[in-house]
Amino acid sequence: MDAELKSLRIDRNKKRQDSGPRWATWWILIGIVTLLLFGAGRFAYERLNAATEVETVRVHAAGIGAGNTGDVILNATGYIVAAHTIELASKVVGKVAWIGVDKGDKVKRGQVLVRLEDDEYRAQVEQAKGQLANLEAKLAEQLNGSRPEEIAKAKADVEQARADLTDAKVTLDRTRELVKEGVLSKQTLDDAQSKYDGQMARVDSLQKAYDLVKIGTRKEEIDATRGQIEQTKGQLAYAQTFEDNTVIRAPVDGTILDRNVEQGEFVTTGFVGDKGAKGYVVSMANLHDLKVELDINQNDFAKLHMGQKGIVTTDAFPDRKYKGVIDEISPEANRQKATVQVKVKVIDPDDYLRPEMNASVAFISDKQPDAKNEPSKPSIVVPASAVRENAVFVVVDGKAVRRAVKTGGALAQGVRIENGLIGGEDLVVNPPADLKDGERVRVKKG
Repeated sequence: MDAELKSLRIDRNKKRQDSGPRWATWWILIGIVTLLLFGAGRFAYERLNAATEVETVRVHAAGIGAGNTGDVILNATGYIVAAHTIELASKVVGKVAWIGVDKGDKVKRGQVLVRLEDDEYRAQVEQAKGQLANLEAKLAEQLNGSRPEEIAKAKADVEQARADLTDAKVTLDRTRELVKEGVLSKQTLDDAQSKYDGQMARVDSLQKAYDLVKIGTRKEEIDATRGQIEQTKGQLAYAQTFEDNTVIRAPVDGTILDRNVEQGEFVTTGFVGDKGAKGYVVSMANLHDLKVELDINQNDFAKLHMGQKGIVTTDAFPDRKYKGVIDEISPEANRQKATVQVKVKVIDPDDYLRPEMNASVAFISDKQPDAKNEPSKPSIVVPASAVRENAVFVVVDGKAVRRAVKTGGALAQGVRIENGLIGGEDLVVNPPADLKDGERVRVKKG
């Protein structure tokens, strides 16, 4: 029992020896707490001073190009269209034997685009040519008259018949005398008279045939033959037209917009089904004859007129500007949209323009500015979401800088800025409500 009690007794000397190195543990704990406090402070500082992510757009002057001195009175957006789109169809039915163009190819006027099978049409042409050759030979025969050999033969036949007639006359006279003397019977005289009459008719017939051979064909027969020749020429031309129409050529210089047929498909000139014969082979247009199709609000329509000039730009190539002029105004308004369609002809377009591209037109006032005044400023249009309380934010050296602006009228593509921007700025779109002037910002990628 004493031994067990001794084992439970606290040795105070040993406790004092073990408490010596505990100061090291405290220093370690103090270091860890210090590091945690330092990290938390740095995190809080970065959070408080973090750059706000914003979305920006580059501000463009949407209107006046070099050489223009008028004010922009209206901006409108629309689409580029070809002035004349041609759906090239066939004038004859047939199967496509060859097609030599594809979508996007440039073609010249008269260039062969498609060939149809022409066996049947070529056969009709050859048949008409044969008929024409036959009639022309017949007319030549009629015009040249009888050959000398034919005339000589007809004359010889007449002379032979006259000789036979003379012989029959002699025989008839001799028989008549003998009948009077009672030597021969009256029947013999009748036979001799009949032979003489028959020979006289033969001479008359051969004489007329001889006269016809010498005169030639009647004028009426020649005219009839000539009429048949003209008729056959018309049939030949008609058949030739059908054969020629199996070759489909480009009617104008232009570009192939769509290829509608393939080799072996059937082309028709009549009813066209969804999966049946095709009604046209290709569609094409002259891409150097382009227009911008615009729907002008009826409230702005009074600002425009035929011949109004403007500057055309596209979303795809905003730095490229083209001169334009109104050359078509719809005679009717669109009741549902409350708009009037206007088409602006693009002067001297280039290969950058394509049909169905988005395009903007800045219409220029016809009124010339006073020489004493400053030149007209470019028209600047920005998204409506960028303007807040007559001010915008632009990004300068990584900071949001607030700029007061003077706004003009609202347009289909945004708000017109009269003052405060000159173009080229990086404008903040949809700025956060708590964005402050001078606050660090980071431009959103993509």
